[in-house]
Amino acid sequence: MHVRVATRRNSDGTPVRYLQLAHNEWDAATKTSRPKVLYSFGREDALDRAVIERLVASLSRLLEPGAALAATTRTGLSFVESRSFGGAWLLDQMWRRLGIDKVMARLLAGTRRDPATERVIFALVANRALDPSSKLAAASWISRRVHIDGLPEASDDACYRAMDWLQEVAPELERQVFGQVANLLNLEVDLLFFDTTSSYFELDEADEPVARDHRGHLRPATATATGDGDGDGDGDGDGSTIGLRTYGKSKDHRGDLPQVVVGLAVTRDGIPVRVWCWPGNTGDSKLIRQVKTDMRDWTLTRIVWVGDRGFTSADNRRALRAGDHHYILGEKLRGDSADAKAALSRQGRYATVAANLRVKEVKVGDGERFVICHNPEAADRDAAIRDRLVAQLTDMIAKSDPLSATKRAELRGVISTKPGLNRYLRVTPGGLLRVDQGAIKAEEKLDGKYLLRATDPHLTAEDIALGYKQLYEVERGWRTLKTTLDLRPVYHRLEERIRAHIILCWLALLLVRIVETTTTQTWHHLREHLDELHLGTFTGPAGTYRQRTELTKPQRDLLATLNLNPPKKIIELAPASA
Repeated sequence: MHVRVATRRNSDGTPVRYLQLAHNEWDAATKTSRPKVLYSFGREDALDRAVIERLVASLSRLLEPGAALAATTRTGLSFVESRSFGGAWLLDQMWRRLGIDKVMARLLAGTRRDPATERVIFALVANRALDPSSKLAAASWISRRVHIDGLPEASDDACYRAMDWLQEVAPELERQVFGQVANLLNLEVDLLFFDTTSSYFELDEADEPVARDHRGHLRPATATATGDGDGDGDGDGDGSTIGLRTYGKSKDHRGDLPQVVVGLAVTRDGIPVRVWCWPGNTGDSKLIRQVKTDMRDWTLTRIVWVGDRGFTSADNRRALRAGDHHYILGEKLRGDSADAKAALSRQGRYATVAANLRVKEVKVGDGERFVICHNPEAADRDAAIRDRLVAQLTDMIAKSDPLSATKRAELRGVISTKPGLNRYLRVTPGGLLRVDQGAIKAEEKLDGKYLLRATDPHLTAEDIALGYKQLYEVERGWRTLKTTLDLRPVYHRLEERIRAHIILCWLALLLVRIVETTTTQTWHHLREHLDELHLGTFTGPAGTYRQRTELTKPQRDLLATLNLNPPKKIIELAPASA
């Protein structure tokens, strides 16, 4: 297909050129190729060029970004390559806006490290957010598939060296990044949400035990083999001698595999401000003590800690109250908690906070406040789930009476492995299996309810309920880390690089959550639009240049929401060497 020029003459003999869209067809009879006109654009001197531009742009949308750029470029140039551009460019703008590049430049100053280390770290962070992979694959991604400003390529050795440096400067980097983010975004850091998760490794055995300091990090080689480095002579070292990847209580339900424990502190706006990594068997009380100590070092004047039901032990609550800090913690409704039973037995009226949330504060004792929250929609779901479980249990035990005691015991054992069913099973003194109607009535009283324990006297019951509800932002962060950013699998063996990998994931989550909270759209959705923005490289007699594809409306809207100026159309011009 081509543009054909046909010349006609006016009545006065003046030649006039007409433009036609045509393609050649083979005439088998004459054995010649003849042009067939598909569309006539009219006289060349009266051509509406805006219409042509719209037509070309419309047709270009049917092509891949690189192919469209190649098809619309001027003649005499060779299309060399097309690289992904939009996602990395946007993340780089947020990276610079937060001043993380300047923080790293200050930390690099005076060292013998390559100044490009900052660019390598950013590229690895962008890789987590855009195309998570091993560091070896990330090096190839940087060098061949994406355009990173200031980093045309990177080797896997450069990536590993950058990660080693990142681990060295992690404490100071975390502190300075927090300061930058808190000041620039005007974050409210009086309310900090803290939670932990675990990440397992496909290993046959746990890591060899090594001596650790009170923060769970490797102790210097100068420490004694029998001491623990904390000066008390008990040899525990608040971490004792344990490998980083070791067995513990798995939140991924993989207790058969070694793991590490990861902690995250998040603001009420969903911005992750700090990350921690501990050996896989570290207990909650140890985590809380270290987190409180680390955040105190940042001189935050007042913090209300928000945590889930896993942190409600008396020791943990004492640790959270240290330093005149306060907490909001979820309390287990089921079990032997005297406080929970007392709170649920108190009378009082619920106040409606939102369409799906009602709260009432009850008096249990001095020093702590208890708020009962009720979600009518969740209550309906709880009732429906219980009905299904009871129906399933009823069906399982319907014909069990005639069975022998041995067979009933076997059935009882099967049901005991299913906590949802076992909760409603009752065994009579004669060994018969029955549905426990008392347990059902007790559960009905808990439908849609959860109990909160708080200490801050200045917070209203509504503030306490809504503050705890924001813990969803931490859970959302974990989902993003484990799925979108692929926290696992971790392609590393050395402890320092495992820790560096977790820091990279945290920095990626930081950038992603800032974009998400600003645009109110998910990163998965935004990434699809950003992936369409490519950078094409062209070479010709005059040299080489790189040009981006045209911005789509969703891309323009995204940049406007983030208050970012569009990237230049021509990214790079390099004249031909003499």
